[in-house]
Amino acid sequence: MSYDLGDVVPLGTTVRDANGALANAGSMALTVTQPDGTIVSESPVVPISTGTYAYDFPTVQPGRHAVRWLASGVNAGAYVDVFDVREAAPTWVISLADAKNHLKLTTTSQDEEVRKWIGATTRCVEWFVGPVAVRTVTETHNVGQVEALALRKSPALALVSVTAVLSGGTSYDVDALDLDAANGIVRRKDGGRLYGPLRVAYTAGRRIVPENISSTCGAPGPAPADRSSAPATSTSPSPSQGWATRFRTVPSSCSTRTTTGQGWRDGDLRSTARDHPADHDPQSPA
Repeated sequence: MSYDLGDVVPLGTTVRDANGALANAGSMALTVTQPDGTIVSESPVVPISTGTYAYDFPTVQPGRHAVRWLASGVNAGAYVDVFDVREAAPTWVISLADAKNHLKLTTTSQDEEVRKWIGATTRCVEWFVGPVAVRTVTETHNVGQVEALALRKSPALALVSVTAVLSGGTSYDVDALDLDAANGIVRRKDGGRLYGPLRVAYTAGRRIVPENISSTCGAPGPAPADRSSAPATSTSPSPSQGWATRFRTVPSSCSTRTTTGQGWRDGDLRSTARDHPADHDPQSPA
């Protein structure tokens, strides 16, 4: 399960004796390994009732946390688990309110499930269109002498730094470089070559998200004539028939290009290149 950064995560475990009845351990210790490798320890943990242990863990880092309960002495044993903490500013393609509106959900009982699938769907959408929310990207380009660098994420908004990876290498003032934002191409303004390997930091994403992208998660296509072979278009909030299905049934008018450098991935996506020239790479096949 994922939590928001700053949430207090309720951790817990139970201990049973050889007969399967709840029983206290001789001693109980808890360790939580945080994403940066630091370990938070609590020992001893006092049972809140016979055989039941709980601890409220305040989150201070985004990422995967590993939990280990260790009972020693009488009724010894161990229990491990994990939980995830979202970034402070998640890069979701749509809001919870928009998602619930599309799924026709009026209560809060499924909010966490919907939020999880928003995050999962965002990754799918960005595979095709590149970054949506603005974020900082750092990547290493293992090149020798080149006329230009092709950034791996586009649209790119601004260069932050271009530095040499190796000692004695050449770093570049970003003011002396030209950025083709739509295609993520970096060149020297004086026409000279770039000498690598180079580490490039830049911001990528969209400050204004067009509706053909923000609607990708929620716009169902026309009902198929043969439902036995066509993607489902159910309005059920079930993840298996909701978000994943929604992405498959986006109409061609809501499509955009892939920025992975592997060409077009879908016939419907390809068919709309001329409809949205501002969103497409002119070097991509029509």
